[in-house]
Amino acid sequence: MSANRRLLDRSLAAVWHPCTQMQHHLAADGLPLIPVKSGEGAWLTDFDGHRYLDGVSSWWVNLFGHRNPRINAALKDQLETLEHVILAGFTHEPVVQLSERLSALTGSALGHAFYASDGASATEIALKMSHHYWRNTGRPEKTDFLCLAGSYHGETVGALAVTDVALFKDAYAPLIRPAAVLPSPDARLAKDGETAADVARRAAAALEAHLEAHHGHIAALIVEPLIQCATGMAMHDPLYLSLARQACDRYGVHLICDEIAVGFGRTGTFFAHEQATVDGKTLRPDFLCLSKGITGGYLPLSTVLTTDTIYEAFLDDAVTRGFLHSHSYTGNALACRAALATLDIFEQDEVIVANRQLSERLHDGLAQIRSHGRVENYRRRGMILAFDIKGAPAAFSRRFYQAGLERELLLRPIGNTVYLMPPYILSEAECRHLCQRTLETLEAVLR
Repeated sequence: MSANRRLLDRSLAAVWHPCTQMQHHLAADGLPLIPVKSGEGAWLTDFDGHRYLDGVSSWWVNLFGHRNPRINAALKDQLETLEHVILAGFTHEPVVQLSERLSALTGSALGHAFYASDGASATEIALKMSHHYWRNTGRPEKTDFLCLAGSYHGETVGALAVTDVALFKDAYAPLIRPAAVLPSPDARLAKDGETAADVARRAAAALEAHLEAHHGHIAALIVEPLIQCATGMAMHDPLYLSLARQACDRYGVHLICDEIAVGFGRTGTFFAHEQATVDGKTLRPDFLCLSKGITGGYLPLSTVLTTDTIYEAFLDDAVTRGFLHSHSYTGNALACRAALATLDIFEQDEVIVANRQLSERLHDGLAQIRSHGRVENYRRRGMILAFDIKGAPAAFSRRFYQAGLERELLLRPIGNTVYLMPPYILSEAECRHLCQRTLETLEAVLR
């Protein structure tokens, strides 16, 4: 029995894998479960020596490659000093440094960082913080939230309330206090003769109308800036963010930007919301949710950044007016140090500039796919490239995933949408591999 098979059998017997119908792996002819032995750069290697180019950054988290020597070195150094300490009543250098640097990246507009472990937790924190702010400022009736059609903000019960992807939400609907769902600015919804900006204006007009009628009970609108990832990489014009920010200001509603997936350079700027402006100035949300790439894909960490105004509303002698949220590993020193090493790489390597060139190389490499007769809605924003398949066959995403693995390629389509979200360290040869094998995989599945 091969080393792969031995670990595979043990995993199937003991591990319940996330977001997975386990029967797809348990069947004799089922979906392959890949036992990974090691990773280096953009590549994963199994126990039998087969390699796979990680075209999805291991669920969108791995920015600078597996076993990155600089992040490794930072973690080894931190291990010799402090691995973790309770953050209630204590603090430490990595968490202070990280908070200061993240604030600086927002132009000090968002100067207060609250830490958690994952993206869904960050969503929960932002929702609770918004509601509690209104309660502390004499508006306890503002308890409702708004989200966009097709939005995804996590799979905990609170996060599911502002998620509009049926696969994640419907099974747990009885447990959820749902938000109002407003039209998405998804550019694919353009009518004949419309531009992406026109779709953004239509969606913003629907938001305006809803706020005019219901703002008295609304705490916040939550948005994935520029790209709604889990619904199929739905991309929209930055104009929507600008109009939403102005509408929220007019009606006294918070704007939450969920950049869990799209922050840290994914969209061509460090934060996605930076591509929108209001009155000639960079747009800033009231809350900014960050996770995934924050540690370069090394350790669980998330944070919510917010403003002085919101932070100060919680300052009081009464414990009940403080923000009531915690978990044991809040602000973990190792995770914060990995995040600091990640920020160092951004600064030292001028990653945002380099990514523009890398995105162009990938775009050029997908020329045959862009002109393919079964491909529609090709789209690109920074380091995220996506396209839809017309008349996709049954079980397309699973078949594509499996066919890709057979061609040394890790891609996980969402429905009929194929997307590339690779790490930022691809060589020219790896770009060619990613693009050529994507085409070969597509052709194989369509055959």
